[in-house]
Amino acid sequence: MKRYIVSILACTTLFSCGKKETETSTEKQPATAAANVVELTTEQAKNAGIETGKPLEKELSGTIQLQGSVTVPPQSIVHVTFPLGGYIRKTNLMPGMQVQKGQVLAVIEDMQYIQLQQDYLTAKEQFRLSEMEYNRQKELNAKKASSDKLFEQVTAEKETHRITMVSLSQKLTLLGVNPSRLTASTISKSLSIVSPVNGLVSKVNVNVGKYIAATEMLFELINVQDIVLTFNAFEKDIPYLKTGQKVEVYLNDRSSDKLSAKVMYINQSLNGDRAAEIICKLDRYDSALLPGQFVNADVSISNKKSLTVPEEAVTEWQGKNYVFEHKIENSYEMIPVTVGIVQNGMKQISSEKVSANSELVIKNAYSLLMKAMNSVEEE
Repeated sequence: MKRYIVSILACTTLFSCGKKETETSTEKQPATAAANVVELTTEQAKNAGIETGKPLEKELSGTIQLQGSVTVPPQSIVHVTFPLGGYIRKTNLMPGMQVQKGQVLAVIEDMQYIQLQQDYLTAKEQFRLSEMEYNRQKELNAKKASSDKLFEQVTAEKETHRITMVSLSQKLTLLGVNPSRLTASTISKSLSIVSPVNGLVSKVNVNVGKYIAATEMLFELINVQDIVLTFNAFEKDIPYLKTGQKVEVYLNDRSSDKLSAKVMYINQSLNGDRAAEIICKLDRYDSALLPGQFVNADVSISNKKSLTVPEEAVTEWQGKNYVFEHKIENSYEMIPVTVGIVQNGMKQISSEKVSANSELVIKNAYSLLMKAMNSVEEE
């Protein structure tokens, strides 16, 4: 009989232990009922100072700050060359100097320039004589006083001299010589190399006495009137930027002196930093801006009406933004949101789960985030 009593007591004890373990597990369960739900006791909610409220529908405006540099587009970098080789006899250019279009950059000379001018004047004179002969033969041929064959030969000769003259004329024009003003008394051994643009001298590859080969780069000029500003805009800011948008540009040491510019292009391809290139053009060039110089920009933006909450209502964890919605007493659901413009302590949010009627935590939401993170670590 005692043996039966001991067995019953043992079973009762085991059942009681199992029940306690189940009850203990059940008591812990509310804190981790769902991965995105945080539950507090009444005392915890009171101590945390949590306040709730509904999001407001507002249209916010703000400013996006961009950093970038002064960039020279490829078409604005000019390499000055000369079609024929020769010796540099004069130049006073230095890197950093400003030059005007048509300004003499250097004087170059060579014997072949004399020969080219001589050949042109000779061809011009031969063409004049052949044209006179052509007119004479034309009259004779009309009167049947000369054969057609002779007239054809004179015509071909005139055309040959004309082609030679025009060809040499184009070569002289390429060298900067005006053929219409060239005479035997104006033949020169020296030619001038002039600037094709208004710009800044960035490189000088010659010196007096140096022989330069045909098409060798003599100077590198930058057409400063065509410089652009290249900025990096992060992925979250790209939706607020558009072509033609006004931009205020300023240097680090001249933040109060702002220049006006416009967005020209937006590169839709993101780089390794998840940023896109924004190309801007100045309304008016400022000589204070130098190629390669770092610049800043402010872009004023506005957005359509959307839900806004105090900045304190939005928490961030692992690169994502969250708000907490008050569901039932002391129970809060963690909802991911996309944030927008921030202005005067208010922040735009958007989410399919949040509406104007949602009851959100607007104060001390960070304490709920800490509670949620601690619950995850305990699991």
